[in-house]
Amino acid sequence: MPYDGEIDLFEDAVDSPDTRLVQLIEGLAWAQQQIVVFNRLHNEPRLSAWYGDPDCSYTYSGITLIPKPWVEPLHTIKKACEELSGTSFNSVLANLYRDGNDSMGWHADNEPELGPNPTIASVSFGAERRFDLRHRISNEKVQIVLPHGSILVMSGETQSHWMHAIAKTKKVREPRVNLTYRMIQI
Repeated sequence: MPYDGEIDLFEDAVDSPDTRLVQLIEGLAWAQQQIVVFNRLHNEPRLSAWYGDPDCSYTYSGITLIPKPWVEPLHTIKKACEELSGTSFNSVLANLYRDGNDSMGWHADNEPELGPNPTIASVSFGAERRFDLRHRISNEKVQIVLPHGSILVMSGETQSHWMHAIAKTKKVREPRVNLTYRMIQI
């Protein structure tokens, strides 16, 4: 990041990314959540699943997710994220973007249960998508393409000062799975 946070991108950070992509698409309990936006209920524009240690509930946009128990390969990928980031994680939000029509609006991972200045390890499989960041005060933008099998580690004050999003695109017709490993403060 130019300032107010830290981001490190590790390309080719996960072994057998093609196999992992298939395992994740076929093996996770995907669901389409309904979230509250401007006091109205909407379907999230992607599928998601929440896994982690017991008592690691996570609340955002009016929904509370209760963790499903760890499964392979989530646990193995978690270990790779912990080694690269130097941080322990006890939960993961998995998102399945079925194609370029699925997206994630502007937000920060700054919920109270993540604590101040959380470290988030974001793992990408499948179609490359552009990850957009926008500074909350200056509106400066940073764009990063997230390659298949990469790990992006956001730390320091990133979540306090920057918002991020995955925009819709007509260019992408393949699926993408994103895993965001977190430490829920219990």
